[in-house]
Amino acid sequence: MANAVSGAVAVDAMGGDFAPAATVQGAVEAVHQFGLEVLLVGHEPTLRRLLARNGGVPRGLRLVDAPEVVGMGDPSTAPVRGKRRSSLSEAARLVRDGDACALVTAGNSGAAMVAAKLIIGTIAGVERPALATPVPGLERQTLLLDVGANVDCRPHHLVDFAIMGHFYAQAVLGVTNPRVGLLSIGEEEGKGDRVTVEAHRLLGDAGIHFIGNVEGRDVYAGTVDVVVCDGFVGNVVLKVSEGLGDLVIAMLRREGRRSPASAIGLLFAKGALAALRRKADYAEYGGAPLLGVRGACLIGHGRSSAKAIRNAVRVAHAYATQGVIPHIEAKVAELRGRSAAQEVQRA
Repeated sequence: MANAVSGAVAVDAMGGDFAPAATVQGAVEAVHQFGLEVLLVGHEPTLRRLLARNGGVPRGLRLVDAPEVVGMGDPSTAPVRGKRRSSLSEAARLVRDGDACALVTAGNSGAAMVAAKLIIGTIAGVERPALATPVPGLERQTLLLDVGANVDCRPHHLVDFAIMGHFYAQAVLGVTNPRVGLLSIGEEEGKGDRVTVEAHRLLGDAGIHFIGNVEGRDVYAGTVDVVVCDGFVGNVVLKVSEGLGDLVIAMLRREGRRSPASAIGLLFAKGALAALRRKADYAEYGGAPLLGVRGACLIGHGRSSAKAIRNAVRVAHAYATQGVIPHIEAKVAELRGRSAAQEVQRA
């Protein structure tokens, strides 16, 4: 990556179920509401037609032409094999070359991870970048990672996730001294599989605020700020949570239709329910940061609206400019150096 990095956010305008209309609108809103610079990457004639309907290209937004599109059904290797001129590939190159500080996409998540890892590159010493997502809690959000990038992990991968989550929660979510917990089947130190037990031992010496094992109920209880697990478990937790949220809303609506008394009760609770929906709405935070790559990357939901894109640009810019990546680099290098020294001593 170049030494001087632009503060602009590169947006993959062609990625997502509602692209390019939603991505164009979201990018324009980010420019107007947050005063951020945006590089809108995609098929330029199409983008210009959409922008013309909304007053033209605003100041702070620049178009970058990319004639190809990575679709949801394309293989994850498409950005580096077959569709190298895609909007996703070009946006990743802008970050790699220092013309943008961050990448935002709501497109093919597997392809986005490949583009980030192979085009932007990973942080030295980080073998496995991790997807993180904030989940709502009673007091504030809890950062959960990994939520799908890595199905099988070794203990030191979970340590890397904890370090990355610590610095992201600190810089972007505003938690001064994040409490980091390891997701397991019990709070006791020896609970869990072999990987979890060994990761627990390593995390105790990682130099972060590690509070030990946590259970599933702690994810939403406000007792922990960062929850670490492998991508298989994290994705299951995330999908179950989404399903439960939909179930609660559906059940409340059904009860409201069954009796006038329930309907009146729901009417009085309308404000509280609206606040709950806002807290659980992925559009409020835009998407999941991919931690461990050398540039900020935010992967949004495939159904991202203009609001989600707008907020993704805001969060990605904060991620890129708050020193998260240098802190991760320094901490990982410290731990790797310490581990190497211990190996020499044992030899």
